Amino acid sequence: MTHDRPYTAFPNGFREALKQRERLIGVWCSLGNPISTEVLGLAGFDWILLDGEHAPNDVLSLIPQLMALKDSPSAPVVRPAWNDTVLIKRLLDAGFHNFLIPFVQSAEEAKAAVAATRYPPEGVRGVSVAQRSNKYGTVPDYFRAVNANIAVVVQIENGAGVEAAAEIAAVDGVDGLFIGPSDLAAAMGHLGNPAHPDVQAAMAKVFAAADKAGKAAGILAPVEADARRYMDQGATMVAVGSDLGAFRAATLGLRDKYR
Repeated sequence: MTHDRPYTAFPNGFREALKQRERLIGVWCSLGNPISTEVLGLAGFDWILLDGEHAPNDVLSLIPQLMALKDSPSAPVVRPAWNDTVLIKRLLDAGFHNFLIPFVQSAEEAKAAVAATRYPPEGVRGVSVAQRSNKYGTVPDYFRAVNANIAVVVQIENGAGVEAAAEIAAVDGVDGLFIGPSDLAAAMGHLGNPAHPDVQAAMAKVFAAADKAGKAAGILAPVEADARRYMDQGATMVAVGSDLGAFRAATLGLRDKYR
């Protein structure tokens, strides 16, 4: 995916690129700071994940980071703390249009995630006539257009999710399946070892299910060799690192120069 201007929500080019299964290289944003988020946005990744699950973020800390990405070509993607209709509603109203929903184990849970992002009759999103997402009521076609401009990618993180991957991928409104390698490994009894052959075989099943359904497949892979192997297996939405990891490596490297 190439960029020549900042990301825009309408039309949502990120969702369209997901549906076309273009290669989208992203990065995790975990520091919870709008300045570091702004710097990350200058790099020009296809997407940046603002994490509300494992980073110390809430709606009020995520909004300044979303503001910090206004001039970035990178599509902001948010991960709520859980597949929860109320949490998702608040993030929608805050201005997010791209969602990575954690720990989805069944088609029913995937349908609930999609419904949470859509206004009725397609879903159950509560209506606020003036919120940040519709520029406080100044976007005339917002209610007509927004349902078709929300991207939903769901995370497969345990054995139940792997077994239901085909059914999950078939859910209308699910734009992709995203493997959580650390949680999947832990759930399969291999904590800290996503390279275990059993875990790798489970990942391959998820990639195959996404491919058969014509949906995007994604994964977090901060090791380059892993990222390239997963892309060869069909992954198109790949996170290749994090702000926290880059900062840690750079500071340790700087220290080591003078030891």
